[in-house]
Amino acid sequence: MPELPLDQVRTLLAAVDEGTFDAAARALNVTPSAVSQRVKALEQRVGRVLLARTKPLTLTESGEVLVRYARQFARLEADAAAELGLPGETQAPTTLAVAVNADSLATWFLPALARVPESLRVGFELHREDQEHTAELLRNGGVAAAVTSSPRPVAGCRVQRLGVMTYRAYAAPAFIERRLGGAPLRESLPAAPVVIFDRHDDLQDGFLRQLTGRSPGAGGSTSQETTQVRHLIPASEAYLGAVASGLGWGMLPDEQEAQLPPGAVVDLAPGRIVEVELYWQRWKLDSPALAALTKAVTEAARGLGRPGPADGGPARRRKVST
Repeated sequence: MPELPLDQVRTLLAAVDEGTFDAAARALNVTPSAVSQRVKALEQRVGRVLLARTKPLTLTESGEVLVRYARQFARLEADAAAELGLPGETQAPTTLAVAVNADSLATWFLPALARVPESLRVGFELHREDQEHTAELLRNGGVAAAVTSSPRPVAGCRVQRLGVMTYRAYAAPAFIERRLGGAPLRESLPAAPVVIFDRHDDLQDGFLRQLTGRSPGAGGSTSQETTQVRHLIPASEAYLGAVASGLGWGMLPDEQEAQLPPGAVVDLAPGRIVEVELYWQRWKLDSPALAALTKAVTEAARGLGRPGPADGGPARRRKVST
């Protein structure tokens, strides 16, 4: 591949981050024409279209490769400047963009960030995304690291297992009395109101398939599932509150359910769980900031997957007929 002029690569990065050539021009203190010419020259050099001229600008697959390279180069450049003690560089904090799923963010992940030494002067830019989709942000260069459910490393990344988040089906006691009654769970639960996180969230449907033994029908749902009242609550803390307040039943990770007072929710089917494997993927860079973050995250995740309270112990583990 031909040598890539850094000014052109940085201009491509600015165009993507700012969304338009005009905004990139203001950020770089050049004219929009100069931005356009640099991007076009870079495209001619590599022989591929890098940007779709939409609003906002979007990367092509080839553009994602170059942007990932640009961000990694910027990270190495900042680390080298800090280690060399170049004038002005040691005072500038560094920023790491990280993708993380909502349940991790609401439970164990923030304490991990607090473990990163303050002396490194690292700021964090968090992107909340479903664990099955965080890897996409790594592919397009949007983040330097991600909590993901994929064990397959993204190109240019290392991957290591973090642990397992264990989910159980919970509901408030009043909801159980009102909507589930004394009927077997496999009969009453599929028609009961359910709380889901977003349109990617299939934990509840997966639990119902496990409980009832029915396979998904057309569109990925059983006929009973399509008749459910569904509450979409796209915030982890609000989701927890919705289940605890009796709006519907839902799947809660052990780490989050433990935040509630005893008896606030009931495990509907003790022993029935849904496990989500989590992995940490990060750029293959010898970056002090990225290494410190990786150490902090892996240490904080050591408690994932450990057994929770024994079934039948606290009131929240009260058994419901299945």
